[in-house]
Amino acid sequence: MSDAPSPETLRAEILRMVHERGAGKTVCPSEVARSLAGSDEKVWRLLMQPIRRVAAALSDEGLVVIRRKGRPVAPADLKGIYRLSPPEGD
Repeated sequence: MSDAPSPETLRAEILRMVHERGAGKTVCPSEVARSLAGSDEKVWRLLMQPIRRVAAALSDEGLVVIRRKGRPVAPADLKGIYRLSPPEGD
C-alpha cells in the first residue's frame, strides 16, 4: 500500500462493513484495516490509529456505536480494544 487511504475512504469502509454486518453484530477495526490494506500486518497496523479517529467521528455523528466489552462507550472514554456496531434501530 503506497498511499494511505483518505479519511473519506476509511469512513466509507467502516460504514459499509458495519451496516453489512447488521444489527446485533460488530466489526473489529482490524477487519476494516485488512479489507483496505491486505493481510500484511506491517501494512494494515498502520491504519489502526486513523481508523480509531474516523470511528470516533462517526460515533459522534451517531452513525456507528463504539463498544468496549460489549457496552457502548463515548469516543472520549475509549481506551484499548473496541468494536464497532450500527446504531440501535439500524
